[in-house]
Amino acid sequence: MTRKLIFIRHAKAEDQVSGMSDFERSLTKRGKQHSRLISEIMRSREKDPGVIVSSPAFRALETALIFCREYGISADTVVIRTDLYTDLDREEYIPFFNSVGSDTSVITFFGHNPLISEMASWFASEETDGLPKTGVLCLSFEADSWSEIEPRSGTTEYFLSPKSSI
Repeated sequence: MTRKLIFIRHAKAEDQVSGMSDFERSLTKRGKQHSRLISEIMRSREKDPGVIVSSPAFRALETALIFCREYGISADTVVIRTDLYTDLDREEYIPFFNSVGSDTSVITFFGHNPLISEMASWFASEETDGLPKTGVLCLSFEADSWSEIEPRSGTTEYFLSPKSSI
């Protein structure tokens, strides 16, 4: 069975200003435009994003919701995981995948750098650069369960970024 991990970094967000926490920052107009563009391109390549998991920080969740709209997926199905905002150690990745989608073959993550790029890099068989804002990296694995996934074993299915798509 083929399993896929899709890593998406949130789109461009407002600068942090006094009186607003990092957690509350929203996407800029340009960030929203890039999210719509990349979600359309991704949908042409990926018919089903599987389980959608997002950091609870507003900019990541807002990016995820734009992708949900493109796919016609209810916002109620998005799995919110605080550890995508705070931190996750490498030894926690596989148990994390199992906890959010043991019955699915595709998990799509919306998060922040450096964590989202570190996760993608850890599983990609080729060297990867950090994900740019609204960047998408899809890795596929031949595995019957998430627990069979090994570091550095993911085949890159596609990489999307606003810079290469405009």
